[in-house]
Amino acid sequence: MCHRLRAAAAAEPTREVCGLIGARDGVAVAHYPITNVAPDASRRYHMDPAAQIGAFRAMRLRGETLAAIYHSHPNGPPRPSPRDLREWAYPAALCLIIGLADGRARLQAWRWTPAGFIAHRLAVLRRA
Repeated sequence: MCHRLRAAAAAEPTREVCGLIGARDGVAVAHYPITNVAPDASRRYHMDPAAQIGAFRAMRLRGETLAAIYHSHPNGPPRPSPRDLREWAYPAALCLIIGLADGRARLQAWRWTPAGFIAHRLAVLRRA
């Protein structure tokens, strides 16, 4: 899953990519890429509302919960921006950011707290 997110961001290095991650029993099982419809998509993201609703509907039908919301920072590090903090609307979900500042797609997870985001270590499960 981490590889797919980094690849998606690297494939669109001038736009913020975004989407949702669905989980079952605390394990990420589905990736829902959503079109960024922000007018200034190189500097911010706004998920297509219809696609976002569709992704939530698909998660519900599949018995998934929202595990994470991801987006990329084409010209910055994988660190939450002041806007990310101001606009975060799902405190139970992880915030995954893929930074492309140095030409490499780096992914970092963040957990929201009332004091701000704190780095969160992801456990990567390997398929047998």
